[in-house]
Amino acid sequence: MKYETIIGLETHVELKTATKCFCSCPAEFGGEPNTHTCPTCTGMPGALPVLNKKVVEFAIKTGLALNCEIQRYNRFDRKNYFYPDLPKGYQISQLFLPICRGGYVDIETDGATKRIGITRIHIEEDAGKLIHSGASISDSDFSVVDYNRSSVPLIEIVSEPDLRSPQEARIFMEKLRSILEYIGVSDCKMQEGSLRCDANVSIRPPEQKEFGVRSEIKNLNSFRSVQRGIEYEQIRQAAVLDEGGKVIQETRTWDEEKGVTHSMRSKEEAHDYRYFPDPDLVPFVAEPEWVAKIAETLPELPDARKERLTGRLGLSAYDASGVIARLATADYFDEAMKHTGDAKAVANWILGDISAWLNSNNLEMRDFPVAAGNISAMINLINKGVLSSKLAKTVFEEMLKSGKAPAEIVREKGLEQISDAGALALAVEKIIKDNPKSAEDYKAGKDRALGFLVGQVMKETRGRANPEMINKLLREKLS
Repeated sequence: MKYETIIGLETHVELKTATKCFCSCPAEFGGEPNTHTCPTCTGMPGALPVLNKKVVEFAIKTGLALNCEIQRYNRFDRKNYFYPDLPKGYQISQLFLPICRGGYVDIETDGATKRIGITRIHIEEDAGKLIHSGASISDSDFSVVDYNRSSVPLIEIVSEPDLRSPQEARIFMEKLRSILEYIGVSDCKMQEGSLRCDANVSIRPPEQKEFGVRSEIKNLNSFRSVQRGIEYEQIRQAAVLDEGGKVIQETRTWDEEKGVTHSMRSKEEAHDYRYFPDPDLVPFVAEPEWVAKIAETLPELPDARKERLTGRLGLSAYDASGVIARLATADYFDEAMKHTGDAKAVANWILGDISAWLNSNNLEMRDFPVAAGNISAMINLINKGVLSSKLAKTVFEEMLKSGKAPAEIVREKGLEQISDAGALALAVEKIIKDNPKSAEDYKAGKDRALGFLVGQVMKETRGRANPEMINKLLREKLS
């Protein structure tokens, strides 16, 4: 490209706590509008906030998982702005003394590892939710507001401007989701707003050292939106510069349906929000002993899990990356490995037929109805020669319908693989006799004829013949 793209991401993560950040209202998603509210989270005069300890614990846990330095002394600040979804007229956040600083996330891009810096992680409360009459705020006649989400606990993870392409931004977000799922601080459901991203995008000529003027893109509610929104924005900014114009610093919203960004307002700086320490919340101290105890609760993280799968179990880096990308998938793999020794086969089924079925039904791994032990039992039947790989597809489909064990399905449907040399020899002789031209073609050096004959034997045995034995017997008979 003519210009280099500079990207920094601000990721808002809704924490999986039972109650809100500063009151005892439920923090769960959904509910009738404005029913999960109280005087504190709706900003009634005289109502005082009380900090949820679990929120701080989850923030520390995230910081440790992202290699951050946990700050001992912490304080909350008021971010002042006026918007219909903010009942108090300010948002409780952290600006001057955030809880985490200076971490990093390693991503795999173009076959190499790239380190993306984390500037800070801070705690803040969520705003309410505006529900627009149109498809987006830019084409709506009116909006209504639901305060159920008001004061739901968030952490904001701010990256360094180390990302250089829309693809890298997507990979970074996918890696971040994976880590957050593993440590159990968020359900990361983007469709419910549990994981939201704003992208700061600028471009510059390759020889220029200073960053260009950036635009902030909001309303990026999926990984696809993150990538597409940044792709559009870098093209838009390049067109502005090529026409002799100047990119202005502004906030833009992403229109998923039209695939474009629209200007919302000029970009605010920190001083525009008139931050000051919140007088209703005392500073808090994250004692090193407490941080150490939280560190002990960290599970095996994605990178460590990938290393175990490649090192100890011999999976390729590609297969291991696919398995560990989502926690539910990685857990399913580990459960399956308790019942079989064939890691490659388990990975193939998970990344192949299982993923295809989930995608076609718009489901996730946690919704998969077949027990991991049954997938392992099916693999063991294949490896023992009882079941052919082809007929395993039939067993898989039947397990999805009935939930029965694979051995039971094989027995009921008569799917046992024929590996008896005598029986197969008779079938091979019959096929050679019935297809003399194909037999002569193979003898004449036409190797494709052998594939046809193998297929005819499989058809004769209703797919139950052992393919390796058929190949061997046909070659012997025709040599």
